[in-house]
Amino acid sequence: MPTVLIADDHAVVRAGLRQFLAEDRTITQIGEAASGKETLDILRTGKWDLVILDIGMPDRSGLDVLRHIRAAHPSTKVLVISGYPERQYALNVLRAGASGFLAKTSAADDLLKAVNAVLQGRRYVSATLAELLLSDIDGGSDKPIHSKLSEREFQIFTKLASGQAVSEIADELCLSVKTVSTYRTRILEKMSLRTNADLTSYALRNGIIQ
Repeated sequence: MPTVLIADDHAVVRAGLRQFLAEDRTITQIGEAASGKETLDILRTGKWDLVILDIGMPDRSGLDVLRHIRAAHPSTKVLVISGYPERQYALNVLRAGASGFLAKTSAADDLLKAVNAVLQGRRYVSATLAELLLSDIDGGSDKPIHSKLSEREFQIFTKLASGQAVSEIADELCLSVKTVSTYRTRILEKMSLRTNADLTSYALRNGIIQ
């Protein structure tokens, strides 16, 4: 019987998700976490089948939390929910190991479909995301520039775009400053940009950061 942990910093969102999930009588336990740290703390104290994870956590990036879950709790599935556009985040989230991506504007029925699909060991993709995946396979020219980035590059890109210093990112990700600097150079080259300010401008224009 599945257990589900809701990780979102907004109490109203958690309450709404809990109400929708309560309609599925097969789910035996529904937990809540309000931050990235609390999410990881709860995961260390018990086994959870699914984490519904907001990508915009206040204390640490949802991508960081996702990477940690996939590394430390490989049997726990992750369904990412976000207010950010699918076009900008979904592909990178799936590359990072999520089992699905759901926009917060989705209907309750879509949430239950996504949860059931992921709990059954399948991946969930919306119609919009399916088109993006097909475009990615076909090498479509309408793909966003940041889709060229690897999962790790995208993680560092979002941190640089948010104004974090290379040394701060290195400390967070347990990498050397030299390694993060190398990633930064590679990111700028792939995106044909020159400075961190360019990264921030691009991220704001495309709804990757707010």
